[in-house]
Amino acid sequence: MTIDWPTVLPLIFAGLMGVAILVYVVLDGFDLGIGILFYAGTDDAEKDVMINAIGPFWDANETWLVLAVGLLLVAFPMAHGIILTALYLPVFVLLVGLILRGVAFDFRAKVPVHRKHRWNFAFFAGSLGAAVAQGYMLGIYVLGLRTGLGAFAFGVLTAFCLAASYAAMGAAWLIYKTEGALQQKAVSWLRRALIFAVVGMAAISAATPLASPRIFERWFTMPTMVWLAPLPILSVALFYWLWRLTERLPDPHDSHSLKPFLGLAAIFLLGFLGLAYSFYPYVVPEQLTIWQAAAATGSLAFILVGTVIVLPVVLGSSLYVYGVFRGKATELHYD
Repeated sequence: MTIDWPTVLPLIFAGLMGVAILVYVVLDGFDLGIGILFYAGTDDAEKDVMINAIGPFWDANETWLVLAVGLLLVAFPMAHGIILTALYLPVFVLLVGLILRGVAFDFRAKVPVHRKHRWNFAFFAGSLGAAVAQGYMLGIYVLGLRTGLGAFAFGVLTAFCLAASYAAMGAAWLIYKTEGALQQKAVSWLRRALIFAVVGMAAISAATPLASPRIFERWFTMPTMVWLAPLPILSVALFYWLWRLTERLPDPHDSHSLKPFLGLAAIFLLGFLGLAYSFYPYVVPEQLTIWQAAAATGSLAFILVGTVIVLPVVLGSSLYVYGVFRGKATELHYD
């Protein structure tokens, strides 16, 4: 059987880009979330433990964002130009936030104690700014890159709800990586953040079909509607399960500490699958399909060879780091 490479290659790269985005949102989501929670009533010692909980991972987590944007640029250059032009300002805020967070991460441990609070604030501001920028971009993308007051308001709503979702991820990670008083605080933070996460997912779920008659028809026609019903039903069930689980945390044997993080990761996966189904086959909503935006077949074949080499290295190194630094975070030392 002859493979139709001009059809298959763009699909492969769309899938790879989608996986990279999903992995980034789950992994970098928890360390952005911990940055957002940095001023949630913690003392300096607890802040150090929070930093230690993400210290070995945050650099590797951001690699997935670089991979996703790189794939968008080289595999779908037309879409890259349209999307980044429409979202120029939030992309700028995102980059500034990531840079500020990275600088503050190291500088807070190097400066005199009386100046440490400045870099603590910079770490918080960079994390919140990056999360809000990502949420705003998601909201505008869901609306098909529209402009106007209504689109701006929806973008702002999505921005703060995604930031709250990241805060929930951060709290869930702290439940897994810490113990004692900080773990108890993390349970409380998770419960509060879950409320805003539910609002954000509900708003995006409602706006996505309303943003396009095509998407509305894909979701609300029979029998497709029946086949897609498990996505929202499972999401609601997972949110309810998480809420009930937090009532039993922290447990004496710490046997459930990883479950909140895995539950939130599953919710993000379900939301991603819903968005992917909604927008397929478009990479720029209602403007460019995957095949219209794709680079030349020869270029995609060449890039695929490099991707096949790089992707296992990125994945393997991430798994290795998470394996080496498993277990509870301890006091932070810079020796």
